[in-house]
Amino acid sequence: MQKNLHLSLSGIIVICAGIVYGGNPSHLMPLILDFQVTSLELQNMLRAVMGIYMGIGIFWLLGARKEKLWYAATLSNVLFMGGISFGRIISTVFDGVSIPFTPALILELLFLGWGLFNLRKYKFMGES
Repeated sequence: MQKNLHLSLSGIIVICAGIVYGGNPSHLMPLILDFQVTSLELQNMLRAVMGIYMGIGIFWLLGARKEKLWYAATLSNVLFMGGISFGRIISTVFDGVSIPFTPALILELLFLGWGLFNLRKYKFMGES
């Protein structure tokens, strides 16, 4: 079902992004994002981000499977995608265009729109 596909894809993508950020930051960050993770504090922060991403991604996957969680999962998805895309837009305005993160921004905006569409279609039109 389309409304569950939104949460399923979002969940899988965010879990994968979390693993990239925190799986082995001192090895992956120089390869993927061209910066060194040289302090324990930065490594800890990246692994904490991984935990946040994995937790929210799992919640979205559960929301795709359990009808009782669908609305809360979709609402949290809209807030997450809206918040992260807002931050990237602010960074683009003040810091410049990031080539590696521009595709992420586009996806986040698409998932934001898809989530808003689903909230309107399935919650407010009486379908569940």
